[in-house]
Amino acid sequence: MNNAGQTHSIAMRTACSIWSPPAFRRWVLLPGLLLLGLVAPVFAITMANDPHGYHDLRWGMPLTDMSELLVTRENTHTTDYTFRDRPPMYADIPVDSVLLSTVDAQFARVTIRYSGAQAHKQVLQYLERTYGVIERLPGQMMRGLNQQYTWRGPDTEISLTYEANRDRGFIFIESRNLAPRFQDRMSDTAE
Repeated sequence: MNNAGQTHSIAMRTACSIWSPPAFRRWVLLPGLLLLGLVAPVFAITMANDPHGYHDLRWGMPLTDMSELLVTRENTHTTDYTFRDRPPMYADIPVDSVLLSTVDAQFARVTIRYSGAQAHKQVLQYLERTYGVIERLPGQMMRGLNQQYTWRGPDTEISLTYEANRDRGFIFIESRNLAPRFQDRMSDTAE
């Protein structure tokens, strides 16, 4: 093959690889969406103060005999609870719901739902003040239709997702050791 043929062959392989679906998403689509503010990057930091649970509830403990909790859903491997006579709050911030979950009778996850931009701002400030500030690099955008933040400690992972178009947020506080069992148990029993 002559020089012109080799150059043409290399150019065609490069063009095909640049425009392949994964490369297209990585090099063209994702930066465009980030610039438009439709997708916000996921921010993850190492947690400053691992809570090892939620309030005075430690990961792995059974919740079955706690009178202040009410069972809301129960199946073979998982049980969900809410607080019986307490309005849903997180860090003194009114929220829509607080759900405590066990897997194989071991406390493993808290799911918190909230609504509104003001609640989101308060929740994010609390999480940064308590578990570590999200590093904001020059030029990064901290808003968008979906925002995701994660704090990882040795025992606990806290994930915050805020959907601006629906004006709602979700906080998952999970045991890093026990939370994977939810997926394992669901796939084992198709629950």
